[in-house]
Amino acid sequence: MKQGMEKLARGLGVVSRLSLWIAGLGLVAMTAIVSTQVFFRYALNSSIVWSEPAAVILMGWFIFLGAAVGIREGYHLSFDVLLHVLPDRMKAVLHTTSDLVVCAFGFGMAWYGGQLMLSAAGSVLPTLGISGAVDFLPLVFGGGLVMLFSLERVLRRAAGLPTARFGETGNGA
Repeated sequence: MKQGMEKLARGLGVVSRLSLWIAGLGLVAMTAIVSTQVFFRYALNSSIVWSEPAAVILMGWFIFLGAAVGIREGYHLSFDVLLHVLPDRMKAVLHTTSDLVVCAFGFGMAWYGGQLMLSAAGSVLPTLGISGAVDFLPLVFGGGLVMLFSLERVLRRAAGLPTARFGETGNGA
């Protein structure tokens, strides 16, 4: 199981890095779009009508992809006071429970995001000319990645492999 999990972790490491690169490019693109809109509005007294919805869609992508990578790398929020007084075996149980709760949250994101996507599929974003479903696509993908990365953490722990935790030196690869 350990070798298979190591192979899976390497593959998910590639997915994680790719997600982070896409998130970073989305952040840069959104910044460029908003900056260009500000210049056009105040310097040229004109406006780029598609800039706001495009920026919001890009923001959804970099937020949800970045959050999923943060889950994988152990940077998500947690309440760790109890962990300082428990034996290591109980710490592992609580970490696993936490990862399973986060996985359930990711499932909710993907499921309800998919429902929202389907309900908006018939509408068109007027300034972009694309389906309203695109607004909810980052929620579905981000939720899927949150589930995937949370389950990876559970499986890594079960295989005896380290999982990254904020402030610890173990890597999440």
